[in-house]
Amino acid sequence: MPQVTQKVVPEQVTRTAAAKDLMDRLTAKHGPLMFHQSGGCCDGSSPMCYPRGEFLVGDSDVLLGTLDDTPFYMSKSQFEYWKHTQLTLDVVPGRGGMFSLEGPEGLRFLIRSRVFTDEEIAALREAGRI
Repeated sequence: MPQVTQKVVPEQVTRTAAAKDLMDRLTAKHGPLMFHQSGGCCDGSSPMCYPRGEFLVGDSDVLLGTLDDTPFYMSKSQFEYWKHTQLTLDVVPGRGGMFSLEGPEGLRFLIRSRVFTDEEIAALREAGRI
């Protein structure tokens, strides 16, 4: 009997240890969190952190994944551009987006990215993620 191997579906959003630390601090202050990748306007294109439920998502948003139990969303139109890319939530010194919870912390969330390999894209397609 031939051995069947399952493709590993890569995470579409990950985070660094520094992002986890800041998320833990913000959760202690504000309760459960959520992220929405901003598509521009006032704060450019940056990950925006909100108390969960404060930013309303709808049919025009895609859930990229969760970081522990914290959902991370992006608009469908922006997802079409970024769907072949793994996003990594990171933290750098500076001022966060004006509506994002990390603003007063002296740090800001930042997205780093890498293009998925052909094998990863195939696995994402098979899983119905892209």
